[in-house]
Amino acid sequence: MIYHIVAPDYWAQFEYAPAYKSETLDVETFIHCSTQSQIAGVLERYYGGVTDLLLIHIDESKLTSPLIYEPSPHSTETFPHVYGPINSEAIVEISWIKKGGKIM
Repeated sequence: MIYHIVAPDYWAQFEYAPAYKSETLDVETFIHCSTQSQIAGVLERYYGGVTDLLLIHIDESKLTSPLIYEPSPHSTETFPHVYGPINSEAIVEISWIKKGGKIM
């Protein structure tokens, strides 16, 4: 399982679409994702002060776009990157991340 963090208002335009495209897909050619153990660090580094976010749970075995684990330029970790839209069949759950990074 991999995960993608998104603002609820951005997600709303894809809620019933056949695939999801993040804001970074056109610019960087991939969608940033995380493993479960990386979520807290990503929230801390990139979403400090944001109170409500969604966590998209993605079953990587159902992805139709290529998934590549690549090194981050800012750490020694490798992160999952999806090179194309995330098909709706691969999205198996969506949960809220509330203030303080608590997943609900």
